[in-house]
Amino acid sequence: MALRRQPERNTVSDLTLTEAVNNIYASLRADNADLDTHIAALKAAMAREGVKEAVFEPARLAQNNRQGRKLMQSYFRKRGVAVSFASSSGPDEGAI
Repeated sequence: MALRRQPERNTVSDLTLTEAVNNIYASLRADNADLDTHIAALKAAMAREGVKEAVFEPARLAQNNRQGRKLMQSYFRKRGVAVSFASSSGPDEGAI
């Protein structure tokens, strides 16, 4: 009699959008370790949940300045993921 092995949780195919985003934050804190893998998982989660754009909190980013956010958007866009950032409660952060 053969034993069936239970499928493992948190493979690329079954991450929720929130789990995928949290993995991105962890990767950014770990000097971008496995970032491309986490981006692929995020892209798959977005497709499953019908989300067009990933939203990140600027305060949780390793480099929370305009240059860091633009670099992140560019890197993710090249991998097929649109990125935006949640509004912060700072005074007129985007004002000129």
